[in-house]
Amino acid sequence: MFTGIIEAIGSIRAMTPKGGDVRVYVATGKLDLGDVKLGDSIAVNGTCLTAVELPGDGFWADVSRETLTRTAFGDLKVGSPVNLEKALTPTTRLGGHLVSGHVDGVGEIVSRADNARAIQFRVRAPRELAKYIALKGSITVDGVSLTVNAVDGADFELTIVPHTLQETIMADYRSGRRVNLEVDLLARYLERLLLGDKAAEPAAAGITEAFLAEHGFLKG
Repeated sequence: MFTGIIEAIGSIRAMTPKGGDVRVYVATGKLDLGDVKLGDSIAVNGTCLTAVELPGDGFWADVSRETLTRTAFGDLKVGSPVNLEKALTPTTRLGGHLVSGHVDGVGEIVSRADNARAIQFRVRAPRELAKYIALKGSITVDGVSLTVNAVDGADFELTIVPHTLQETIMADYRSGRRVNLEVDLLARYLERLLLGDKAAEPAAAGITEAFLAEHGFLKG
């Protein structure tokens, strides 16, 4: 688990194809690796990776086909800057929100505009994730815990303050960039809970309008 509070900006030092997937070396910059052991988790742009080698100034991790398919990790190349966060501990301050490091989908930066000293981003989420994104709710973008300031269909807006721009890779975002999205865990579990016994049925993919009407959540 993570908090979505970025601890350092690292960079991709190497990407090596290996048996159909990729082994990646991440240089971790100012991130303190003193308490990191082999097998520990580190979030890279919001994607939970397992450290399989620790050469000193970074770590090696294996990136599976599943991860390459479901995230924007495949867009990275040698030299790309990345957001880094170590897994939380029982004594970690929960300054953001609970983040699993399991990316739900890939969004796209639609627009960028100045807003006083902050930057206003408009992001387009995949249609299937729109139902989990709420005004003033939490969302994780490339591993950064953020508050949704506006919602319009599958689009949502973020206001990024100077400190976040300085401590993450978000200052480099431009229109067209793909970003990893993780929706709020509570929204995911609430949807599953509302399904009740139907959750055990193979066709129970999610909450539909018909399901809500059947169970009295919508009035005719």
